[in-house]
Amino acid sequence: MTSRTIPIVPVNNRPAEDKIQVRSITGMFTRWRWAMVWITQLVYYGLPWLTVHGRQAVLFDLEAGRFFLFSAVLYPQDLIYLAGLLVISALLLFFATTVAGRVWCGFVCPQTVYTALFQWIERRTEGDRQARLRLDRGPWNAQKLLRRGGKHLAWALLALWTGFTLVGYFTPIRELALAVPGQLGPWESFWIGFYGLATYGNAGFLRESVCLHMCPYGRFQGSLMDPRTLNVAYDHRRGEPRRAGADSDTRAKSAGHCIDCTLCVQVCPTGIDIRDGLQAACIGCGLCIDACNQVMDKIGAPRGLIRMASLRELGGDTSKPGWSLNRFWRPRVVVYGSLLLIAMAGMTTAFLTRAEVRLNVVRDRSVMARTVELGAVENVYILQLMNASDRARSLNVAVEPSSGVGLLGPSTVVLPPAQAHTFTVTAHMPQAVAAPKAGEIIDIHFEVSDPAHPSLPPVREPSTFIVPR
Repeated sequence: MTSRTIPIVPVNNRPAEDKIQVRSITGMFTRWRWAMVWITQLVYYGLPWLTVHGRQAVLFDLEAGRFFLFSAVLYPQDLIYLAGLLVISALLLFFATTVAGRVWCGFVCPQTVYTALFQWIERRTEGDRQARLRLDRGPWNAQKLLRRGGKHLAWALLALWTGFTLVGYFTPIRELALAVPGQLGPWESFWIGFYGLATYGNAGFLRESVCLHMCPYGRFQGSLMDPRTLNVAYDHRRGEPRRAGADSDTRAKSAGHCIDCTLCVQVCPTGIDIRDGLQAACIGCGLCIDACNQVMDKIGAPRGLIRMASLRELGGDTSKPGWSLNRFWRPRVVVYGSLLLIAMAGMTTAFLTRAEVRLNVVRDRSVMARTVELGAVENVYILQLMNASDRARSLNVAVEPSSGVGLLGPSTVVLPPAQAHTFTVTAHMPQAVAAPKAGEIIDIHFEVSDPAHPSLPPVREPSTFIVPR
């Protein structure tokens, strides 16, 4: 195959009234999937409850314009780090897709994670796949009302908890918990309800429709793949021609190992038949692999009729199967991987070396320059100091000595943790220094140093000093 992109089979059109009832399955991919559900949700639900130095470890205080990330304090000026994080996320997505297809969709995507949680609740309240199908077809009675009502109540509680946790990243979560339900503010109430409703609708009702019709990722995934990309794939050479039945006599009459049990379709979250080829609706979760491997074990056939494989392998090239290192040594993987490493290294270096003390200097425009007693010259400045750390700092403020300018204002400022302070200072130049420089604009630098950490270089901010004629 010479094309550099992978052809994707269009999504099969299925009647809107056909609801997908996913069959539960066990296996390696199922365990990995649930491991990612646990990891992502422990992080999401647990992170706001962590504390560092007596405050919430992760808190985005939009009202105060401060963002707390463990011991780091970020200001709106630090949104460049968010841009860097988005670039890294995009490159990581491209890299993972090029190597192993839609692993993001199958294991980590929030839509996948919450759909799996909602389906688990559905199995606990309504039973296995066959019981749910019977319940769908059956009349409304007390049992159906009880089971459906219990399911939707559990869904609503999980959705509201999800919305509450989201708001807890922007409002201190312990204060938020104490305010529930009667003392919640209008914005907190709105966002808890809005995000809870979105979770309830997407994971409870839309489910695979989000992947099939709303998410753009499945539509352009083919442009990120090549013939050596691993995907969940059905081996037609082994499976065809299909046959009904699993007895050894019938199996010996046919080269195909697929017994057309349709378990691969029954366990698929999007309801596709992987035997039709690579499809835009396939989210790469691997549940069909677990189901097929169990069937192969039962009929005494080797595993791997459905497996993670590339188009080259399915076409008969077995020189570099599986997860060999050679799979990573191809142009687009090298490019994406190199850009990812460069972005991560640059982002990490910039974040670790960011200044914890920030200084902004603005001239007082109402008084550009003035001559005072004995011919001395003064200029007035407004200084803003920001403490981007979680500890109090006592800072010394001065003007670079070589300029011949001194300060007539506070030279020591105490800044509480994660606070900013704005104050006015006056720069003074004696008459003996100012006289030869009449009419000049002199470049000066304000310096802020931390006596408690003398090894740290001072923070310097340029400005100008005007000497009137």
